[in-house]
Amino acid sequence: MRNCFLHLAALLAIFTASARADWPDFRGPASDGHATATNLPLHWSETNNVTWKTPIPHRGWSTPVILGNQIWLTTATPDGRDFFALCVEAASGKIIFNERIFHCETPEPLGNNLNCYASPSPVIEAGRVYVHFGSYGTACIDTGSRRREEADRPSDGKTPPPHVGGYEFKVLWKRDDLPCRHFRGPGSSPVLFNDLLILTMDGIDVQYLVALDKRTGKTVWKTDRTAEWNDIEADGKPRGGGDFRKAYSTPLIVTVNGAKQMISVGSKAAYGYDPLNGKEIWKIGHGDFSAAARPLFANGITYICTGGTKGGLLAVRADARGTLAETNFVWRNLRGTPRMPSPVLVDDLIFMVSDGGIGSCIEAATGKELWQERLGGEFAASMLHANGRVYCFNQTGTSVVLKPSRNHEVLATNKLDDGFMASPAVLGNAFILRTKTHLYRIEESR
Repeated sequence: MRNCFLHLAALLAIFTASARADWPDFRGPASDGHATATNLPLHWSETNNVTWKTPIPHRGWSTPVILGNQIWLTTATPDGRDFFALCVEAASGKIIFNERIFHCETPEPLGNNLNCYASPSPVIEAGRVYVHFGSYGTACIDTGSRRREEADRPSDGKTPPPHVGGYEFKVLWKRDDLPCRHFRGPGSSPVLFNDLLILTMDGIDVQYLVALDKRTGKTVWKTDRTAEWNDIEADGKPRGGGDFRKAYSTPLIVTVNGAKQMISVGSKAAYGYDPLNGKEIWKIGHGDFSAAARPLFANGITYICTGGTKGGLLAVRADARGTLAETNFVWRNLRGTPRMPSPVLVDDLIFMVSDGGIGSCIEAATGKELWQERLGGEFAASMLHANGRVYCFNQTGTSVVLKPSRNHEVLATNKLDDGFMASPAVLGNAFILRTKTHLYRIEESR
């Protein structure tokens, strides 16, 4: 009997571990860039601490998401006509699923090389992964977590069929009817909340959020942005061809006074929404555009990177209501703030790196700048904190490891062959790093 209980306990432990995603979205288990790993490597290179390296076809900047032995990411042909979902086996680096999910005959040209057609990161939960390419399509894929145990059992009890232990992948639903002219490519990643998959569509023509039933893909609610546009030229067209209405940021769901709230940064304004129904709770104008960094939240205050040409990091109380004025800012910092790389909050300090490679440390309570130093290169990937270190990844493949301190201190500098647009992910004590061309598993060599 005791052995039966031990066996049951072991099965429950395995089920619990497999049901909980290791890296469910592009900023990790708490959506804030923190990893619980205690032995991530400090040093690596192409010849040091690389467990495997796998070439990834086509082009994609989406961050990998991880559950158990599966790593999921997206990619697209550079011309934006074909969109793919990929699954890589975490143990071996082998690609075990690579399927075209959507096709578009007339994709809108990007106009630059900074973005691509597969920038939004997937989001994963037990049994399902959700891939998103903006208006080009959103899909739910059965990850094969439920194995075909009965089918795998051979009739003679001796000879196993070739798919024993394998996964079955199946597209459960698709949506490609949600309009938005991304113009320079999609960027906002989907968010899971209860039974909802929440998408952000901030284009040059329309700006809205929409929640889909994650089981069926049907629309549950849709909320238009309420920013006040002041960019209309004399000919009646928006200034800059509509670029000043775009944003790429991914919402953050937090708890404020016991209630769930979704903080979302759009062009010209940032918002607090009720994620259950999409109702706007508060709005504060910031005047910028093209924000891509994800907000931070702690102690009732949300920290928002506004993007644009002016740039800024705002601290705003999230228990506000209605349309807020600038007097509602707790503080505002305008030096060295990022448009793309999401900052990380460690205890009472905010660490950030600008797109142009300026690293900074700021007091979260006051906005006071403690240090600002050039890290080198240009940055798009978000920062990561683990085990008393802050990791930064630039577009040429250089990684700078900082001590999360009130004084500037570089612990290590590492280099891979190609650059980072995707943000880092963590599996156990291993980095899963995506460069522009490859996916790596990096961990201390045994």
